[in-house]
Amino acid sequence: MAVVIGGILALRLHAFLALVLAALTVAALSPGEETAIARVAAGLGKGFSNLAILIAMAAIIGKCLLDSGGAERIVVSLRSLFGDKRTPLALTASSFTLGIPVFFDTVFYLLVPLAKALRVQTGKNYLLYVLAIVCGATMAHSLIPPTPGPLMVASMLKVDVGVMMMGGLVVGLITVSAGYAYAVWANRRWEIPLRASVELPREELEAMANRDESELPNIVLSVLPIILPIVLIGGRSIVEFAGHRNAVLDVVGDKNIALMISAAVALLLLAVAKGRSRSELTDAVGTALASGGVILLITSAGSAFGGALKDTGIAASIEGLIPAQQSLMLIPIAFLITTAMRTAQGSATVAMITAIGIVAPIIEAVDLSFHPVYIALAVGCGSKPIMWANDSGFWIIGRMSGMTPLETFKTASVQMIVMAVTGLIVVLLGASLLPLK
Repeated sequence: MAVVIGGILALRLHAFLALVLAALTVAALSPGEETAIARVAAGLGKGFSNLAILIAMAAIIGKCLLDSGGAERIVVSLRSLFGDKRTPLALTASSFTLGIPVFFDTVFYLLVPLAKALRVQTGKNYLLYVLAIVCGATMAHSLIPPTPGPLMVASMLKVDVGVMMMGGLVVGLITVSAGYAYAVWANRRWEIPLRASVELPREELEAMANRDESELPNIVLSVLPIILPIVLIGGRSIVEFAGHRNAVLDVVGDKNIALMISAAVALLLLAVAKGRSRSELTDAVGTALASGGVILLITSAGSAFGGALKDTGIAASIEGLIPAQQSLMLIPIAFLITTAMRTAQGSATVAMITAIGIVAPIIEAVDLSFHPVYIALAVGCGSKPIMWANDSGFWIIGRMSGMTPLETFKTASVQMIVMAVTGLIVVLLGASLLPLK
């Protein structure tokens, strides 16, 4: 597993360097009073200032949920709520919930052992368990802040984070339902066996299936770090959308303050659940910030790339090609640009960041007939297809679940295409019927 994690880190650093080089190239070819390096550095700084606190706090929340057992408590509680017969639904709900503050690969690492343990218990439905995890975590990862992709897209389109959260929840629930339906169909069509794994020997799986749940923290405290930012940021957005102001929500509903409060609650969860000392909490924060730092580098490089593209005047060129009454066509355009980026280089997050660097300047120059959140959601959905061999997530899903590359493609990759197309249809219908302009 350490080799896989190291590979992911290397890919993320390569993505940062690629984005910086792309930004420098575009800036060098664009007119401007400042040098190319000065403009790219300014773009990096702007990205840091907008996203640093949010990504750092999200990383702390995710780390504390994992170390405290809070993430596992959420899974156990949802499974108890849904019942044994609906365990796949519980896995989907768990992965979707955890995918809001935690990166996809981490959620999959956490839950795939449970899928294997359930296969040991029941003797069936292994593919359904795996795909249930994939569909929930991957859609939350691309649609709902504070994960970096949707956070960056919302920032560059000047979409309120609370509005992005609510839109992502709605579109995410619909697309996940489509993905789950495909998982049920695929499970009936193909039988995927539980193969031996070095990372998870059978003895560990059997121990996991019979673990003592009394050692896990309280469910209310476990879910609080996830629910709090949604309630606070979303509540402020709803109040403002209704034309009112609330002094308390103006403060605690600020995206940075809300994430800081949630991170403090997550640290409290870790301290209470595991009895960690101050030095141990400091170490946990340091580890979280180290992992979040790489993501912050990528998103900031995306900001610099977007700024460099804006200086080229590409928006003015494309604006004249779009009829005034046809701004709705920008939704499938944004979707297809993101899909092309994902297929070409593999990472959903990098695809979103790169695509929005192209799309955002166009949006600024066009008079949209709908709220820009629909463009942001289209970009999120477009980051799903096509997952194949150039994507670290493809190998994480395949290796950790024991599936062959062909099995991974015809199950998880096709599932993402189904969810992406469903999302595009939902976003187009929303922009047409409920423009929110």
